[in-house]
Amino acid sequence: MQAPAAPSPAPSAATPLSYEQAGVVYDLIDPLKVAAQRAAAATATHLGSHGFSEVAASRGESAYVLDVGPFYLASIVECLGSKALVADEMQRLTGRSHYAGIAQDTIAMAINDLITVGATPLVVQAYWAAGGSDWFADNDRAQALVAGWKAACDTCKVAWGGGETPALAGIVEAGRIDLAASCTGIVSPKQRLSLGDALAPGDAIVLLASSGIHANGLSLARKLVERLPQGYLTEVAPGLRYGEALLAPTMLYSPVTEALWAAGIGVHYAANITGHGWRKLLRHPKALTYRIDAVPAVPPVLQFIQAQAGQGNEEAYGTLNMGAGFALFVAAADAERTVAIARAQGVEALVAGRVEAGEKQLLIEPLGVRFGADALHLR
Repeated sequence: MQAPAAPSPAPSAATPLSYEQAGVVYDLIDPLKVAAQRAAAATATHLGSHGFSEVAASRGESAYVLDVGPFYLASIVECLGSKALVADEMQRLTGRSHYAGIAQDTIAMAINDLITVGATPLVVQAYWAAGGSDWFADNDRAQALVAGWKAACDTCKVAWGGGETPALAGIVEAGRIDLAASCTGIVSPKQRLSLGDALAPGDAIVLLASSGIHANGLSLARKLVERLPQGYLTEVAPGLRYGEALLAPTMLYSPVTEALWAAGIGVHYAANITGHGWRKLLRHPKALTYRIDAVPAVPPVLQFIQAQAGQGNEEAYGTLNMGAGFALFVAAADAERTVAIARAQGVEALVAGRVEAGEKQLLIEPLGVRFGADALHLR
């Protein structure tokens, strides 16, 4: 997984393309998230009337945790985003359906969030909202979605509990589908909970490889198509076209976290590297310095996006996963064994750096990139 630091892209004649120019402005979205969290926190008192309580520290994390006595329950809901639009266009261009992979992407968005708190995923629910009933008339596409959804559930050893398939003409565009998944999991025994209480200087940072862009940054990736003479059929590497590379299914990381627990390795904290890119390493509120001294290999599609969009490393690593889909913070003594266990599950991994005492910041030293405490506002 380790590779020489990715160089900044050569200057492009085109104007650099940022995520904001593609229509995603986190400075507008994040304040709403914070306001919603504060309003939601005020409802936690209702749990007391049922004999339960929330784990307050889970607010602002990737999954919500409920204390039900002998164990914790964790829950999450996530949507796919706009990756299905790429699948639709590639089906039009090539005749091939990519909806089995799209199903995995959708489940991964929920499960990869859920496991950050130390939960074992138990049940997944589906939300498939089409722009009209005719979306389901394409039997091959619909069956690919079903097969891919079941296959992802089998990989993660979760039950598919059910779901909702509304036809929302006038809300969802005709011919399109909006996909989402919710997931419930259990944290048992309770000491498996990983909300960062044990996160401390000296911990190692282990990065798990991504398969490509995953399901974040697609607004930017789709906007970039306007600059490509062959659009989605442009080659990003010999024999690999842009659209196909974008549609590589998101990695499912729960087999790794389950194997770590079975091996007796405690995860002090975890972060799913999705929106906000590597800035997600700053997610925990503690004032700590995260020093990265080795970066993973960058998948060809992400190298291509960075170069064609004219992005420097700060923009690219602050937006995309750049080869690292998930971060594990573990005791230094467990770092190499964590890598070995991940590889045994078919996921490449790298001991990328360490946690240090100091101001809250992320230092990606091979690239000369620094993200300060103000780079991420999720609470």
